[in-house]
Amino acid sequence: MTEAAIKAMIHLLDDSDQEVVSMVEQQIRTLGPSIIPVLESEWETESLNPILQTKIENLIHDFQWQSVKTRLQLWKESGGMDLLEGMWILATYRYPDYSLEQLRVEMDQLYYEVWPQMREELHPMDQVKVLNTVLFEQLKFGPNSKNFHAANNSFINNVLSSKKGNPISLCVIYMWIAQKLGLPIYGVNLPNLFVLTYKQNGLQFYINVFNKGLIFNKIDIDNYIAQLNLTPNDIYYNPCTNLEIIRRVIRNLLMAFEKSGENDYKEELSELIDLLE
Repeated sequence: MTEAAIKAMIHLLDDSDQEVVSMVEQQIRTLGPSIIPVLESEWETESLNPILQTKIENLIHDFQWQSVKTRLQLWKESGGMDLLEGMWILATYRYPDYSLEQLRVEMDQLYYEVWPQMREELHPMDQVKVLNTVLFEQLKFGPNSKNFHAANNSFINNVLSSKKGNPISLCVIYMWIAQKLGLPIYGVNLPNLFVLTYKQNGLQFYINVFNKGLIFNKIDIDNYIAQLNLTPNDIYYNPCTNLEIIRRVIRNLLMAFEKSGENDYKEELSELIDLLE
């Protein structure tokens, strides 16, 4: 279908005959996300027609939402091996123009800040301390303590630009750099707090990225679990999967939107969680 024909259909969304409107909208939806640029262009030219603008906005959102679902489904079916891709897919839920290539470039830049300062002969704890120094002291990454529950803390593009995030988003950035450096560092799903663990050849310790990379041990987790009156479970001590990480990021987003009163997102985010179950 030509662009002129698509534009003509878009203008019929404002027709007085609801049957025509319904039929046209159905036809537009069959064209898929590829027509988003045309919809955006028409939205800009219809500033004096708020009703038509709203209908166009809804169509654009629905197309973008379907794209997010499709990407996430494909990511899951491929094994969820690329954690950055999973984080990028979630970022496109609110920032559809953000590209995976841009994310990779930004992350590579962080890696190249750390790499020259890392030494293979260092003890693993000292290697972690080098990573801590670069990320938290030189690059100034840190927790968003003032606005802990903000949705932006879960969108990796915002965390990279502001250098502020929640525990899991900061852990994702830290873990990706560490693994690219060859360090066996993985995510751990603690209740109310996401942390990292170094685990290899009988050596295991933990890293609290939300507290500038503080190193701690299993006894500290034992005490933490006891304070919460929970029964110890292997998942509180051992690495989790990328799938579990992305599920937890979505849950954080859901909580953030609920706290800000943005309940329109609840159904869609719940659907994403179900999709990954």
